[in-house]
Amino acid sequence: MRRLDPVEAAVLVSALAAALCPSLCSSPINYRPIIGVLAQEIFPNDQFALGSTYIAASYVKYLEAAGARVVPVRINQTHEEYVKLFNSINGVLLPGGDVDLQTSQFSRTAKIFYDLALQANDAGDYFPLWGTCQGFQQLSVLTANKNLLTLTDTKAVALPLKFTPALQASRLFRSFPKDLLQALAEDNITSNFHSWSLTMQNFSRNAKLKRFYRILTVNTDGKKDFISTMEAYRYPFYAVQWHPEKSQFEWIDKPGMIHSSAAVTASFYTARFFVSEAMRSNHSFSSHEEEGRALIYNYPPVYRGRNAIFVQNYYFD
Repeated sequence: MRRLDPVEAAVLVSALAAALCPSLCSSPINYRPIIGVLAQEIFPNDQFALGSTYIAASYVKYLEAAGARVVPVRINQTHEEYVKLFNSINGVLLPGGDVDLQTSQFSRTAKIFYDLALQANDAGDYFPLWGTCQGFQQLSVLTANKNLLTLTDTKAVALPLKFTPALQASRLFRSFPKDLLQALAEDNITSNFHSWSLTMQNFSRNAKLKRFYRILTVNTDGKKDFISTMEAYRYPFYAVQWHPEKSQFEWIDKPGMIHSSAAVTASFYTARFFVSEAMRSNHSFSSHEEEGRALIYNYPPVYRGRNAIFVQNYYFD
């Protein structure tokens, strides 16, 4: 009997999951999900920033395009304010950027929501987390309780994904069409803009990480193998070291920026998956008025120019 390759196996798992869904997927679906995106300190020496913290608009558009609304998670708030917000939203996205993963206000706030999400899911209250690039790295630091990242030559490069056998059990990639999985595996369509990575070596040496995360894809910079996609075994926590949102919403002219049809499709499927996870959360604001005041619609996106790292930013004091 011919052995299935990882992509074929993933498609089979997807079909089986779809067939079983009517009996297993009985929890009510929230068709109005609201996802928090964590703000962070501005880049050093950013003379054009209109506040002390920001959120890149591409992350907001990324979630909105998949059917969610967004609330900014401001840093420098109290723990009580974060608990209230946590109980009002349906998931949190930790975005890319450039802050200290152990001493910044970004990292402090990320830990609060990470701990709250652990407690909620342990109590049967479904609440997903997503980390992109810096967010991936932050989740690894929070789980390991130490920084295990290593410098890699991955600052501006597009790469294919090397799927691991764990793809067969993946929740994240389960709904991806076979031709999209094939494109991700064969073509240079995942954008990498990071200097630090979680290497396979460091992951394998850390018992906390090994128990917590399933490795779905790996990459290499030619010298070091690093993890590019992972998901938690027991929790709805997902992390990608690459940038799916850039293919749709960022336009700086640099190597690694890919706008092909397959790259854009991959962007949508990752966002749609996370939004579908948020739909399983039934947290809500206490009133429509409170919800309206919290939404990012209350803040204007600022155009940074065609040569900026981010086309548009939201700024906060």
